[in-house]
Amino acid sequence: MTPSHLSRRQLVLASAGAAALGATPLGHAQIMDSGKVVKVVVGFPAGQATDMVTRVLAERMRAITGDNYVVDNRPGQGGSLALGQLAKSPTNGSVMMIAHMSAVATNPHIYKSVPYDSGKDFEAVGLIGDLPFVLVCNPNLPVNNLKELIAYAKANPDKLNNASSGNGTVSHLAMEELKRKAGLKITHIPYKGSVAGLTDVISGNVSMALETASAVRAHVESGRLRALAAGSSKRLSGSLASVPTMIEQGFADFTAVTWLMMLYPAGTSKDLVKTTYNALHSVMAQPDMEQKLVSLGLQPRTSTSPEEAAAYLRSELKNWGEIVKRSGLEKE
Repeated sequence: MTPSHLSRRQLVLASAGAAALGATPLGHAQIMDSGKVVKVVVGFPAGQATDMVTRVLAERMRAITGDNYVVDNRPGQGGSLALGQLAKSPTNGSVMMIAHMSAVATNPHIYKSVPYDSGKDFEAVGLIGDLPFVLVCNPNLPVNNLKELIAYAKANPDKLNNASSGNGTVSHLAMEELKRKAGLKITHIPYKGSVAGLTDVISGNVSMALETASAVRAHVESGRLRALAAGSSKRLSGSLASVPTMIEQGFADFTAVTWLMMLYPAGTSKDLVKTTYNALHSVMAQPDMEQKLVSLGLQPRTSTSPEEAAAYLRSELKNWGEIVKRSGLEKE
């Protein structure tokens, strides 16, 4: 079949596949007029990290697939309301989601009822990256790293406390897991979001907090907070580059991150999932993409296939279920 006999859909698929393999994609004039509208659901308000990453991906995916991606912000219950909408969406590729780890892997273990089954209701396309957390403390606390914090906490049991973004958040659960592994007695104080908790750490009312790098960076740069450890698998960039990871400080395989993954509703065809993965892979491989995502607070991390992404989702669902159980948190 010659190119002149290819359908528009075949042209789009061929372009995405070629881009994923490193070949030159078809010209935009051939693929930019498909007219298909794809709703991309986001479980958080506009302006937050997940939303900003989604908008960058939507713009660049359009240049490859020719589809028109429209971001639909549906905040509520830590992303669970949006994920529930995705579970009930058509399976023809008209709705997808950039899902936050909490909604997929932790919320089902925290809330008595969520409107989906993470193990059955979604088709994983691929990982996009991690939003890393950083352990910070009030500068008056006489510690400079995780090792010194552990020694100080053990010498002063029950004297320290830590803020979190709320019960059941990664800020809470990852810190509880760190305290368990290190054998520390530090009192947890939940807040409604990171801003209030970090404000109390800065003022000295609370000793420390484990919060996202994007939330703490400016405070560390100004000296209002001291960074003790990064929860990422590798060191962060910029002003946080000198902060050693928790892994470097003796906690092998321990990370405190929340990941983002592209999902379709269950029942979406394997061919469409694979084609979308190829387009996503092509976008993530663009030379300036890593720098762009890092500027938004995201460390890029991609899957080698949709099957690998699906296996990772299942493992994370199990892993966070065990962490929630160990924390003793009762379902809300």
